[in-house]
Amino acid sequence: MGLAFNDARKCSGTVLVSGINPQSIDSLQHDPAIRNVLVVDDSGMQRRILCASLKRWGFTVSEAKSGIEALRRSREDPPDLVLSDWMMPGMDGLDFCREFRAMARESYGYFILLTSKSGKEEIAHGLDAGADDFLTKPVNASELRARIAAGDRILRMERELNEKNRLVKSTLDELQSLYDALDSDLIEAKKLQQSLVSDRYRDFGPADVSLLLRSSGHVGGDLVGFFPISATRVGLYGIDVSGHGISSALMTARLAGYLSAVTPDQNLALRRMPDGSFAPKPPSETIAALNQLILNEMETEHYFTLLLADVDLVSGKVVMAQAGHPYPAIQRANGQVEFIGGGGLPVGLINGAEYRDFEISMAPGDRLMIHSDGVVECAAPDGTLLDDKGLAQILCALRQTRGMACLESLTWKMVEFAKTDDFADDVSAVLLEFKPSPIVG
Repeated sequence: MGLAFNDARKCSGTVLVSGINPQSIDSLQHDPAIRNVLVVDDSGMQRRILCASLKRWGFTVSEAKSGIEALRRSREDPPDLVLSDWMMPGMDGLDFCREFRAMARESYGYFILLTSKSGKEEIAHGLDAGADDFLTKPVNASELRARIAAGDRILRMERELNEKNRLVKSTLDELQSLYDALDSDLIEAKKLQQSLVSDRYRDFGPADVSLLLRSSGHVGGDLVGFFPISATRVGLYGIDVSGHGISSALMTARLAGYLSAVTPDQNLALRRMPDGSFAPKPPSETIAALNQLILNEMETEHYFTLLLADVDLVSGKVVMAQAGHPYPAIQRANGQVEFIGGGGLPVGLINGAEYRDFEISMAPGDRLMIHSDGVVECAAPDGTLLDDKGLAQILCALRQTRGMACLESLTWKMVEFAKTDDFADDVSAVLLEFKPSPIVG
């Protein structure tokens, strides 16, 4: 029997094919996904007829006379398309299809069952086994061509999707690598920022100073610190730069230099005296100078709040100026808490802004807390803020707890209030505590 058919011919109970012009298979002309076809049939005549047409259409064709042989060929050279008879001795088409689907493959293989069965129940069994399509015997060449073209479209879409997924995965891997590098840099940046307040506690004789700095992210915009002025004077400050993250942290690093405890010549809060010693400038004057410096010399959208204090450790006199920072809390030796201050504009907003000093007197046993808004604006799950009242209650509860233990306990109280330790804002505080008078027995 010839393999080139010019007219449709029917082989009883077998396959019907006809001459096909390869150029008419438009969907398979441009980078086809189906190239290798495996024909599986126990009938040699059926295989020859199908293989002849497939080869004439430009496919690379292999054949197998049983399901077992087809599995072996599929493992050796995975086909893009399988045309398999349903009814075969030993392993039939359904069993072969199940085994074929269980094989590990880099890409999907399209599976068409050839059968004389056309009932809905049989088709359902075939689909359950993993078949993608059916051709009823005798096979019509035009229908075969159309089914192959449909399978080719599906495989091309699948492979395009795989390629896009590969590109997405490659991009995600690159992003993960960049994220890991950035995360590593941020961890180092956090260490550097924390080093700005490496001395968290200092005993100044008549009084102790303790510092709390906790960023809501890797790095933040809060900064607290102190700087010695003389043997009996110390400066304290709390800063809160607008925003969060790296740019705010860079701003705090620069501001730390302007209030340096290491290089008093660069500290804007100090002036050198004729004898070489240093004396404090009024806090309001220092804040005004910082305001002009930020507006005139820094190209930044950031501004910051600040509370600056000059503490006389002998007399207990504390002179402060407030620039938008929360009102500091003073707790007297008897436990009573009050909030003091005059508000004031943040630094870096208005050219020529004026600030004023105010002062308090502290006695043995009194303590002063300079804190950021991350403390009083700590929110409960229902949105209620801790506020000044809540902070006062915490300070009363911690009346007998002093130093770093007091600040750590404050943090835990805030966690209890917020029901989370993931605060929305940076938390910072300076705690100045005058030591109680010694008890004379």
